[in-house]
Amino acid sequence: MNGLLVIDKPGGITSRDAVNRVQRWFPRGTKIGHTGTLDPLATGVLVVCVGAATRLADYVQAMGKSYASRFRFGATSTSDDADGDITETPNAHPVSREQIDEALACFVGAIEQLPPAVSALKVDGKRAYDLARKGEEVKLAPRPVRIEAIRVLGYEWPFLDVEVDCGKGTYIRSIARDLGVALGVGGMVQTLRRTRVGPFVAEQGVGVDAPPAELKLRPMAEALAGMPCVRVTADEVRRLRQGQRLGREAPPGEVALADETGALVGIGLAERSAVKPHVMFAG
Repeated sequence: MNGLLVIDKPGGITSRDAVNRVQRWFPRGTKIGHTGTLDPLATGVLVVCVGAATRLADYVQAMGKSYASRFRFGATSTSDDADGDITETPNAHPVSREQIDEALACFVGAIEQLPPAVSALKVDGKRAYDLARKGEEVKLAPRPVRIEAIRVLGYEWPFLDVEVDCGKGTYIRSIARDLGVALGVGGMVQTLRRTRVGPFVAEQGVGVDAPPAELKLRPMAEALAGMPCVRVTADEVRRLRQGQRLGREAPPGEVALADETGALVGIGLAERSAVKPHVMFAG
């Protein structure tokens, strides 16, 4: 019971709700955790780590992501999406596609982004969304994020359909909000779907109410996609689990350790013509 499960999260439930439903598919006591929160309004890829794979959650969270979203101009929201209290922008007028393209260019690359007030980030130990829903002021600082690309799929006022490729910690709601500010008309997310997390795509996902026969745990090694891999023998695995180094040439930094069958047995740190154990899984 060790591996990765790709869920296609439906709208209207939290990521925690989705994990709670997943837990019933596995024996009591099985460790389960998700790898990146999706808003209740959002649908799509939610990667769930099962068993020993929970130790790899941070690696999946750090992977690049892709989203498909519909932005709505001419309105703002307390949550920057359609789930919040919506306020129509007075005298908002249609903007041209040229204006949109020019404004969007400023959002691509390494930028400072202000997260939504209604978010899971913590302020003085409390979730920002709890404070916001109580009417308390939420002060969040801008954070560095990276947006690889924003592609416009269609535009008909007041809706703009986009695809976004981005790094960890990016809020699509913030892009919609800030784009609306830049254009002077207000903006928010109308719909949002995560289509990819690293190598995991929505087409691989199963529904939270799928029958157990449809479940398929993906190999833990997929959580380290793109990381250099070092093959090790059974004896070398034993030595690594005992904390010993291996004399081995490898790219410096973290390397995936795979046994002779290709199964992931751990993560090593390569330095000075040697590989030392960093994270090892029990046999």
